[in-house]
Amino acid sequence: MLKFAIYNLISRPMRSLLSLLGLTVAIVGMVGLFSVAEGLDQMVSETFEIIPGLVAMQPGAPIPLFSRIPSDWGDEIAEVPGVSVVNAEIWQRVNLIDDQMIVSPPRFLFGTEIESRLRLKHDPYQGHMIAGRFLTLQDRGTLNTVISKQIAEEFNTGLGETLQVNGHDLTIVGIYHCGTLLLDVALILDIGQVRAISRFDANSVCGFYIEQTGEVDDDELVERIRSVFRGRKVERWQQPSFGLGGAGNAIVDCLMNLSRKLKSMKSGTSSGSKTDESRNRSSATITGQSTGQDAENLPIEVRSAANWAERFDEFRGDLDIFLTLMTAIGVTVAVFSIVNTMLMSVTERIIEFGILKANGWSRIDVLKLITFESSFLGFGGGLLGSTLGWAATQFINWNWPERINLFASPGLLLFSICFSTGLGIFGGLYPAIWAMRMMPMDAIRRG
Repeated sequence: MLKFAIYNLISRPMRSLLSLLGLTVAIVGMVGLFSVAEGLDQMVSETFEIIPGLVAMQPGAPIPLFSRIPSDWGDEIAEVPGVSVVNAEIWQRVNLIDDQMIVSPPRFLFGTEIESRLRLKHDPYQGHMIAGRFLTLQDRGTLNTVISKQIAEEFNTGLGETLQVNGHDLTIVGIYHCGTLLLDVALILDIGQVRAISRFDANSVCGFYIEQTGEVDDDELVERIRSVFRGRKVERWQQPSFGLGGAGNAIVDCLMNLSRKLKSMKSGTSSGSKTDESRNRSSATITGQSTGQDAENLPIEVRSAANWAERFDEFRGDLDIFLTLMTAIGVTVAVFSIVNTMLMSVTERIIEFGILKANGWSRIDVLKLITFESSFLGFGGGLLGSTLGWAATQFINWNWPERINLFASPGLLLFSICFSTGLGIFGGLYPAIWAMRMMPMDAIRRG
């Protein structure tokens, strides 16, 4: 039976090849699209593994770059039992480096309070220095900077050399490499210098990085910090209507708008009151707050690595829906291609099936033969598509490591092969059932 099925496919090489290629393209697209989501997942996981501390920032802000909170709150946070070190941070977008416009990948000026930064036991930047040194107390008030390996390679610079950033000459004293796109984007300077360069409000910071003593768990420490500021007033962050300018921010705006639309689609499937209640509970869980109303009243948001991961999982779910919709287009075309191939094959062999049934073949035998043929096409398309998709992700990662991180996991590749095989079987069912139900003499007469 298997040999017969393979022979039938080989006897019509062009038609079988076209059907195989159609399914291969669909699977390559599926592997490529979902490797984006898996790459993001892997990147976020690797990043949080080397950031064990908490981050305090403006409520509602997606990342510290957009956050603004009073700088004197750091002293109050430092007095909370369970807090070891509080480090004030300022993040600002870099627009120009050596007269080159920076759009993608984005680069950031990272202003840090050097004295408290040096007291951190687990600093992702100090722990991943590969050349030179980290900032010291002598670097306060200077334009000495520590940059990532990617930035050094991109601008062909090194220790002791200077980079002109936003019109200011920065001297490179160290180079770090964390190995994750979320962290390898910064030029680290004294917080006062970043404040002066960007004309940042003297009484504000983007946020505070908080290192724990380890005496209490993160949830309890978050609650202690929140209780200090409960009842105070700080304006919640609101997304700008047109982003911050630049193509990179336009992409961010597009993704955030897409995420909101997908959420609204999902929320529309349930009743309004239950949806609002569920959303409030979800928001409270993610931000570490007990109720939605409480979240609105809090002037500060404290996130742990687990909170960041939960927020990313929410975005990942929305992204998966979008990727599934995109993949469904290619898969639908591939299924129709298989149905067409198998239907034409059955039509051409209608006399052959009549003779086989007249010589003792049962309906199940005919069903098996056609199903085997279509499943071979599905398996071949899945195997070839998964291989090409994996190769494409490796090629992209190798050529643009500083811009994108794709990851086609073994699970994704195995699922793609199984899914493609299932599509092949599904695509061959209609032709198989049609041939199976035909009487021997009717088949011979039609032929």
